[in-house]
Amino acid sequence: MDAFNRTAFLFINAPDHPAAPIVFVARLSGEYCIWLVPLLIGLGWLRGNEWQRKAMLEATVAGLVGLMLNVLISTVWQHPRPFMIGLGHTLIPHAADSSFPSDHLTLLWAVAFSLLTHARVRAPGLALALIGLPMAWARIYLGVHFPLDMVGAVVVAVVSARVAMGTRLGLVWPAYAALMPVHRKLFGPLIRRGWLQE
Repeated sequence: MDAFNRTAFLFINAPDHPAAPIVFVARLSGEYCIWLVPLLIGLGWLRGNEWQRKAMLEATVAGLVGLMLNVLISTVWQHPRPFMIGLGHTLIPHAADSSFPSDHLTLLWAVAFSLLTHARVRAPGLALALIGLPMAWARIYLGVHFPLDMVGAVVVAVVSARVAMGTRLGLVWPAYAALMPVHRKLFGPLIRRGWLQE
């Protein structure tokens, strides 16, 4: 399995002299698309109705669970990144920590898979899930992850979304009730102007 992981990595990883447009796309996908997650959740909360906001809270739980599971996994099993063993080409700086699973993909896909369980926000969930595909390629191309790190991210993301589903009654809905008075107080003027949902 390790031999396959290395071979697949070298097949996807950037060549000696990568084309600048490809590097630009890889950096955009691998470094900056992750900011779509907080942007989507923030807009979903500010502009959404009650059920959309609850879905955003649940997706947030899924993302946090995924990242916590990744910390646990990396504590139990440290797997070096490609550049830590002198493999391939690394195009961006990165901490020399455990590569498995990919935190970027885990967060993105955990949120996406959670949103996909709600009919009202399935479209943005699908969009995020699809964005994860070029992100997965980019993290390997840029030299900071192995292909199997992405497989691990899928598994953790699915588990995290399922765990988040189980928190609806005990955590998500009470959190929604607690946050709404804060929301109304913070955004009262914008709500009264009709710019934001109450």
